[in-house]
Amino acid sequence: MLKMLLCLGCALAIAVAMLELRQQELELKHRAAKLQEEIEGQQAKLWGQQLQIAIYTAPNALAKTINHHSLELVPEGKAGEDGINLEGNETEADRNAGGL
Repeated sequence: MLKMLLCLGCALAIAVAMLELRQQELELKHRAAKLQEEIEGQQAKLWGQQLQIAIYTAPNALAKTINHHSLELVPEGKAGEDGINLEGNETEADRNAGGL
């Protein structure tokens, strides 16, 4: 009889422990789902920002902005008036300075 009560008590303790573990599992799954929703929201916001960047840096948008503000940009590879060459090739100023 004592063994039967001991087995029943152990079974009851195991059952309570299993219920507690299931409850914790449900809470963790709920928390994980909530975090996943937050991640997806942040990702959607990031994608929106990337889209805005792509729109503002599109070649036609850049050309429109440059023309609107009358910016005079030097094309890459052309030597400026101060003898700076963006391509790394020797400029007229470099050749003149080498002969000193």
